[in-house]
Amino acid sequence: MENEFLNKVEDNAAVRAWSEKLQSKKNDSLTEGYASELQEFTRVNAAQNELQELRDIWARWDEETKQLFYQSYGDISYLLDIKVDKHLFLAMVQFWNSAYKCFTFGEVDLVPTIEEYTTLFRCPKVQVRKAYAKVFNGQTFTKKLMNISGMSESWVTARIQQKGDNKCIPWENLRALRHVDEAVTDLFDRLEKGITPVPAILAETFRSLSMCQKSGDGWFIGCAQLKEVDKVDKVSYRVFSETYSLLKEEAAIQRRKDISEEKWIEILRNLKEGDIEWRAFWMVPDEILYRCGNFDWVPLLGIWGATGYTPLLALRQYKSRQFIPTTYGLAQYEFSFKGAHYKKKLRELSDAWKQTHWMKRLAVGSMVTPEYDGWFKKRVNDNVPRPSLESTRPMEEQL
Repeated sequence: MENEFLNKVEDNAAVRAWSEKLQSKKNDSLTEGYASELQEFTRVNAAQNELQELRDIWARWDEETKQLFYQSYGDISYLLDIKVDKHLFLAMVQFWNSAYKCFTFGEVDLVPTIEEYTTLFRCPKVQVRKAYAKVFNGQTFTKKLMNISGMSESWVTARIQQKGDNKCIPWENLRALRHVDEAVTDLFDRLEKGITPVPAILAETFRSLSMCQKSGDGWFIGCAQLKEVDKVDKVSYRVFSETYSLLKEEAAIQRRKDISEEKWIEILRNLKEGDIEWRAFWMVPDEILYRCGNFDWVPLLGIWGATGYTPLLALRQYKSRQFIPTTYGLAQYEFSFKGAHYKKKLRELSDAWKQTHWMKRLAVGSMVTPEYDGWFKKRVNDNVPRPSLESTRPMEEQL
């Protein structure tokens, strides 16, 4: 129920006073030993799933069925046709700062936000405050599959397999690909109940980027298509129309893909503040989610684990002055949903989402008190040792 959430929208000045007080009290409080640094080079496998069968299924639906899908899930279907520039994506991974959960490009700090992804998906307004959280005592995997597939219990039970720590069902039994993980069915089961998938998508994207960056290699598990669209700077005048879909427009655009990864790395490494337009013209948020419950930041609950991010770090992206926010507890709340003791933390994060704190959209040129002006001028990447990134693998080894 919507009234389950004790939402609070606060004035800009109140948020400013709150953040300044925290900076004075807690300072920049990442856990000791949680380094803010970038690897010399991160090798990431960004291979995408083959989506043609899903495109074929979508093409067979009539317009009425598609409209029902849009009403329930927003514009997520357009991701099937978004083409990812692998060279650009692999270059971006090199600049992910796992300590602060943001990209540190040259003089610029950038981070995907809940408001941006919600706008891209065109999620119904009512969904924004209903976040996904893993259910421990809900329906069984079998019951969820029965609901999703419409098949009998005996049919589902006969096809369930064990894969690693989780149960799954082969995708060919659901007319798709590979396997459906038990955790994924939980997400789709909740989507039908009106939750927003955005925090879960952000959580898994952040977690995957951080794990790859910390280890220096790994598989990326996240939505690379959204990172492709996130950099869109030229949009149609129809952006303010209720029927306008940025994802639909982006899917129809054929972009250049002939820039090498090395060239993208050079461009991103030398990015200047003047190269960035600090506002997405396709997004005009009325409110910005900046913390949940008693946390000084926003916890993100994913499908396989949890993490957090600090929206106040992205104030420039809302045409305001950016500063390094309080990060107390941020590092301790990045964990996977397995092993011992994670359920207690997960319940704590779930409870925090029941009390979301929003602030009004920030005005251009907002003022700060002189004694804290230094914090607002500071950038995360001022603290980050810059990797040379001069020796990279040959392109044929990367793709």
